Amino acid sequence: MSGRFVTIDGPGGVGKSTVTAALVDQLRAEGVPVYATREPSSSPIGELARHGTDEYRGMVLACLIAADRYRHVEEEVRPALARGDVVVCDRYIPSSLALQVMDGVPRDFVWEINRHTDMPDLAVIVNATADVIDKRLSARGARHSRYEREPGNTGRECAFYFESARFLRAAGVRVLSLDASTVGPEEIARTIAKAIR
Repeated sequence: MSGRFVTIDGPGGVGKSTVTAALVDQLRAEGVPVYATREPSSSPIGELARHGTDEYRGMVLACLIAADRYRHVEEEVRPALARGDVVVCDRYIPSSLALQVMDGVPRDFVWEINRHTDMPDLAVIVNATADVIDKRLSARGARHSRYEREPGNTGRECAFYFESARFLRAAGVRVLSLDASTVGPEEIARTIAKAIR
C-alpha cells in the first residue's frame, strides 16, 4: 500500500478529528507509512484561515482557504505521496463545499476555485444526526468556530455535508459516507482502513 490521499471531513462535533487520529494509529500499527495533516494547514495563511472564521466570511474566507489548500498540496501532500506515504488529511474540499456554501458562496464558485488542486483517492465524510452532534458539542464544552456556535447550525451543517458528498460523487470523486450516530471512532477508523486497503 502506498501513495494514497485520504481526506476526512464532517460537521464540527461529529468526531472527525478523533476518527482521523484513530485511523492514523491503526495504519501505523500495520506498518503503513502515514503522513497526517490537516486543513487549514499550519502555515501562516492556514493559521489566518483557522483563527479567522469570525472575521472572514463568504468569498474572502473561501479564497483564503483555497489559497492555503494549493500551498498545502504543493508543499506537503505531494511530497508525502511521492515518498509512498498514505496521506490522511483532516478536512479538505468536502468541507469547503459544505461550510463556504453554508456561508452563502455559490457552490459552483467554491468548486471552481478548488477543482484544479489534487482530488483525494478517497474522500471520507463522517456525519451523524444533529441531536447526537449537539450532545457531543455540549459535552466537549467549547464551540470552536462560529459554525458551531450559531444556533440551529448543526442540522444545516449536516445537510450541507450530505450535499457535498452527492456533488463530489457526481464529479467522479470516490466518496465513502459513514454515519457516526451510533458507531464509535475506532470502528469507523477500521472501516476506512479497510476501504484504503
